[in-house]
Amino acid sequence: MLPRDAAYYLYMGSLTAPPCAGGIAWFVLKTPMEISLEQINAFRKLYPHDVRPLQPLNGGVVKESRQLDGAANMRWRPAYLPIV
Repeated sequence: MLPRDAAYYLYMGSLTAPPCAGGIAWFVLKTPMEISLEQINAFRKLYPHDVRPLQPLNGGVVKESRQLDGAANMRWRPAYLPIV
């Protein structure tokens, strides 16, 4: 189910449902994944309070995974990612 390209963004954020506590490391795949309406509705049933609106970065840093010469190790560099 995951894409072949496992590249991702990383940023520190908070939970999307009450209590909206911070200190959560979010990993977001660079390659979008498509899901069906049925899958979205199943998620909504499991997590009905997962409705927090988008939050500004407030000076936070979004990092981007990078492979060095095809190696498995990653290098990090700050990047800007509009969270959508």
